[in-house]
Amino acid sequence: MDQKKTGRFFKELRNEKGWTQEQLAEKLNVSGRTISRWETGNNMPDLDMLIEMTDFYDVDIRELIDGERKSEKMNKDMEETVLKVADYSNEEKNRLMKKLHYFSWAGVITFIVFLVLDAMDLADSGLTEHIASLCLGFSFGMLIVAVLYTSRHIYKFRAFKKRVFQQK
Repeated sequence: MDQKKTGRFFKELRNEKGWTQEQLAEKLNVSGRTISRWETGNNMPDLDMLIEMTDFYDVDIRELIDGERKSEKMNKDMEETVLKVADYSNEEKNRLMKKLHYFSWAGVITFIVFLVLDAMDLADSGLTEHIASLCLGFSFGMLIVAVLYTSRHIYKFRAFKKRVFQQK
């Protein structure tokens, strides 16, 4: 995919409609700077936004991605498949963010427990020392989980986990 060519095509389509970058940005609920980045080919919109743009510009998704008009229209089945993929992608993203939210709160709560124990000088000896250490370790573990969930590595980790557990 030639992002520069695609960006020029985005600009061409916007100009055909007679819209400014700011007007389009308001319509698509993004910033004017985002539109500018798309049109220069520095960034590309995500799949959901591409689908919204196909409706707005009345072009098919292949035309947007290729950066040029095609003579034939994308058939309805292909369009429905692309929409299903976009919905699935959103559902997956929302599910991961929900898990991240729970992990983050668990980490915050256990860290607060550690801080309370430490502030009361109970984190230095005995059973409360073990509880404080457990809370601190758990909160640090949740921080690592949050980093994994916000990176691309979570998909590799999940694929690895799936392979390991399916082999047993």
